Amino acid sequence: MTDVSASKLAAVSMFDAGTRRVRVLLTRYGILWVTIALFGILGVTTDGFLRGANLRNVLDQQSLILIAASFATLTIIGGGFDISQAAVFVTSAIVAIQALNASHSILIGVLAGVGFGVGAGVFNAVVVAYARIGSFIATLATSFIWFGAGFLISDRSILRPETRAWSDLARERIFGLTAATWFSIAVVGLAWLVLSRTKFGRYVYATGGNAEAALLSGVNTRLITSATFVMSGAAAGLAGTLNAARSGSALPSDDFSFVFAVIAAIVVGGTSIAGGEGAVWRTVLGALFIAFMVNGFNIHQVDPIWQRVIQGVVILVAVGLDAWARRARTTG
Repeated sequence: MTDVSASKLAAVSMFDAGTRRVRVLLTRYGILWVTIALFGILGVTTDGFLRGANLRNVLDQQSLILIAASFATLTIIGGGFDISQAAVFVTSAIVAIQALNASHSILIGVLAGVGFGVGAGVFNAVVVAYARIGSFIATLATSFIWFGAGFLISDRSILRPETRAWSDLARERIFGLTAATWFSIAVVGLAWLVLSRTKFGRYVYATGGNAEAALLSGVNTRLITSATFVMSGAAAGLAGTLNAARSGSALPSDDFSFVFAVIAAIVVGGTSIAGGEGAVWRTVLGALFIAFMVNGFNIHQVDPIWQRVIQGVVILVAVGLDAWARRARTTG
């Protein structure tokens, strides 16, 4: 082989390697690029979008979703699905205010709200991991239990805190950001560390990717699955408690909208609903992408009905891209 031919082959090889690297960067970090692009477009075209007050408001509005979604991401990566986060979110707020009014202690109120979430998570874990009921159906069923518990505990009435300082739990501003925002930063950081920097996190990926193979490798898949559901419940309980502090009330309902927002953030971020793939940082970007989009809609006074249509299309595209990427890896 001549030196010229060798040089051509080397050039082609380098070109192919570079093309593959670009493709990986585009696919693996796609949510990052589109979020940056959306932020830039809105910054240029939308008056008031880049104002500090507006961006802080966006972070505050997404704080509760990020708290719940960060650990729900672990549940989905581990191969599970926790629909009951909406019911835990609603009922934990009621439990927290009941405990607050009975004890006049903010700490006890918070512990009661989060404790309810932990208890709900433990129940979900037993049903899913040990009774072997599919997580979607199981947590859909337990959702009605927790929703019903909320109506019974509150006696079907609105509850209000008797301690004025309760609202500071979510509304107090520290360095310009609300306490709820700081809570979300702390919880997201903890979820990221658990998933990406611990052996437990590696086991979560293994369990979601191939539970049978993980079990044969010595992973206690039941324990891993159980832990993700308990964490998910605790996070939803904290989010609900902070919501009670932010709104100054707790109202029983059977509204699933909270968990839909959580799932949307996770899916749009690129975490696979099939399990085994994803990251907490993806969920954060997914939540911010949706938040920026909705904020831009609101500033431009886009009809809320059209907002729903567009958000649905975005979620559908995200799920479709995930399915396409998985097929491409399988056939490639």
